[in-house]
Amino acid sequence: MRIIVIPTDFSANAFNALNCAFQYFKYEKCRFIIVHAYGYENHNLATSDASDDWENHKKAALKQSEAQLQKIIKEIKATGPNPQHAFETTAVLGYLVDVVNELVDQENADLVVMGTQGKTTDRNIALGSNTIQVLKFVQCPVLGIPLDYVYERPAQILFPSNLLIPFHKRELKLISRLAESYRAATHLLYIANFDVLSERQQEIKDFWESRFRESEIKYHRSDEGNHTFIIKEYVDLKNINLLVMINSNYSFLESIIQTSTVDEIGLSLKIPFLILQNTPRQQQPT
Repeated sequence: MRIIVIPTDFSANAFNALNCAFQYFKYEKCRFIIVHAYGYENHNLATSDASDDWENHKKAALKQSEAQLQKIIKEIKATGPNPQHAFETTAVLGYLVDVVNELVDQENADLVVMGTQGKTTDRNIALGSNTIQVLKFVQCPVLGIPLDYVYERPAQILFPSNLLIPFHKRELKLISRLAESYRAATHLLYIANFDVLSERQQEIKDFWESRFRESEIKYHRSDEGNHTFIIKEYVDLKNINLLVMINSNYSFLESIIQTSTVDEIGLSLKIPFLILQNTPRQQQPT
């Protein structure tokens, strides 16, 4: 059974991410854990000596959070149940990134799904602060759903890579199952100024291809340049529905997150992106 953690702040964006998660994995047996981090909205109470006020604040916040989580469950059931899907909810005192990271470790989760924006939507930026924190620090693949995104079948999946950072078997298995379910074409976009691969790069390419042997595979090379623009051009050219990147030092994703370019061209505003964390975690059987 696949274990998927879905943070929520009870915004429309968060609920849209939840619905997209159901759609992506409608053919798989899944356990969805919907989590809300509460309690520190009022920093003055949290840091003051008014312990009674702080305790009252926590109790009220917990009660409100649990009521809203139950409302979400009712809305989910009203949309039409999937017998392969099971749902749990939890409200936890703490900051979102810490709560999600601890839950991922505790449950050995396969994936985190969240909207790129929360309640405090700013349409002038592509990624909200909570999303960036989760992308950077939670040791689990993260599927980001853009603001106002309307779900569509992931028929074309893009992996931009310099073939220097290896893929993890468990993370590729997650995507290969998705590709098989939707008969998706998988595109490996190699960005470099030369065609010849080193022995190590060839090993990484061969491993990637072996994990998608049941899917249509397409390979393309692009000369070095602004990675964000190269990726966006390929996304538009091939009508890509899902972008997959690795979060690692010196990776394409790191360079994109550290600049404002992603906001200028709206890369993450158009299609969902799946971020692989490239960290050693418990492996599932192949």
